[in-house]
Amino acid sequence: MPVGCDVCCPSFATTVVRQLARTRTIGSAVAVALALVSVGRPAAMAQGYPTAPVKLIITTGAGAAPDVIARIVAEGLSRRWGQQVFVSNHPGAAGSIGMKVAGTAAADGYTLLFALSSSFVALPEIAKDYPFDLVRDFVSIGFVCEQPMAIAVPPSLGVGTLGELIDYVRKRPGELNVAVLSRGGIPHLTAEWIKLAAGLEWTSINYPGAPAGLADVIGGRVQVIMDGLPSLAGAINGGQLKLLAVGSAKRLPNRPDIPTIAETLPAIPRALGFFAVMGPPGTPKPIAKKISDDLRAVLSDQATQKRFEDIASYVNPMSPAELLAYIRTEQALWKPVIEQISTFQTAPKDAPRDPPKTAPKDAPKAEPK
Repeated sequence: MPVGCDVCCPSFATTVVRQLARTRTIGSAVAVALALVSVGRPAAMAQGYPTAPVKLIITTGAGAAPDVIARIVAEGLSRRWGQQVFVSNHPGAAGSIGMKVAGTAAADGYTLLFALSSSFVALPEIAKDYPFDLVRDFVSIGFVCEQPMAIAVPPSLGVGTLGELIDYVRKRPGELNVAVLSRGGIPHLTAEWIKLAAGLEWTSINYPGAPAGLADVIGGRVQVIMDGLPSLAGAINGGQLKLLAVGSAKRLPNRPDIPTIAETLPAIPRALGFFAVMGPPGTPKPIAKKISDDLRAVLSDQATQKRFEDIASYVNPMSPAELLAYIRTEQALWKPVIEQISTFQTAPKDAPRDPPKTAPKDAPKAEPK
């Protein structure tokens, strides 16, 4: 047999096939092992998570109603984890600034987004070309709470109910200004919805944070304020503001004497802010589940629930699927309102310090106390 002829022999061919099969088997085993390692790594990371401080990004300024809620959540998670959870404020552009910061963060659980209802409801409608979609791109972790909108005025305005305010504005078309927090946010949308439902003419003035808006309303430079109840509660309890109505579906148990907006304007069944914790795109499921379980434990604490209820914020645990269904319901509620708002007026960077030119000339003066 010539040298090299054995490569053509059946016995040699069989040996080669066996060697190739063995190589494939080893390769497959390595591939499986690598896959198991890649799957197991996030699970192992989740068991010891977190080992460093966690950043909770919020899309409003400090002192606003959502900021109050975020800090309660951060405090509870910090205690549970033994690691600091710190709130990082990134206000502006209907939440898109903060969403971009969170959306481009590392997907390792150490940056989270405290998402506002406006980012779910308004942003998809007013910024259709925005690259991030909360439902599509981010990882759902947990629902935090609902919070009714509140409409209030300084006592010097001389109105005691939402109906009286509507009559007051109708007699002075275009003369009143409404302080709202965040362009395109739920407070802004609620002010616009009341304007549409009641046929009013007033101007929504956007403020970067609640303190500036409160200062101008309490000082009489702006006549009405719309925000989540927590950021107004101190001024209301202190007598500096008169609470006219809330956006809950029914009267609040801790403020049963305050009517809902729907009692005066049935076309507005509810006007609620809501909050959810989301992970950046690609956050591993084991880590997301760990955070979700710990968040639920924090929100199940009776003392924490009492803190929420004291500021008219109500815990409402939901699974990710239930959260998505809830979001779709709210999107359907607000979409017609957003479509009717032709412009989103933005206040100057410095809040007005002089009485607006459109301020009512005959506004009643405060009685001396």
